[in-house]
Amino acid sequence: MDQLLNKIRQCSYCAPHLPFAPKPIIQAHPESKIIIIGQAPGLKVQNSGIPWDDQSGNELRRWLGVNKEQFYNPKLFALIPMGFCYPGKGKSGDLPPRQECAPLWHEKLMAGINKPQLRHYSFGI
Repeated sequence: MDQLLNKIRQCSYCAPHLPFAPKPIIQAHPESKIIIIGQAPGLKVQNSGIPWDDQSGNELRRWLGVNKEQFYNPKLFALIPMGFCYPGKGKSGDLPPRQECAPLWHEKLMAGINKPQLRHYSFGI
């Protein structure tokens, strides 16, 4: 899993289409119990490099009833976006996730997580 995460973090496949240098943001571990799949990082997350490090992350943690220490424990939570980098600004909010990311990485990531107990797709918090 470490090698896969390193490959993802070095990915630059869609660089020509991004407003900033690629900065894939992900958290996962072979023992992750819960997989949360969201859209794509926003600008604040792009800048911090921490998944869900914004108001939507605060709201998600509140809904889940977990604190930051629990949420950012990769053995508990895999935080996987559909698009791993900030896609840029659109007319009414951020652009949708780049479509290249999920086909490139999701299947490999899911195969590397041994026995997740829950998968949750979180869009539009």
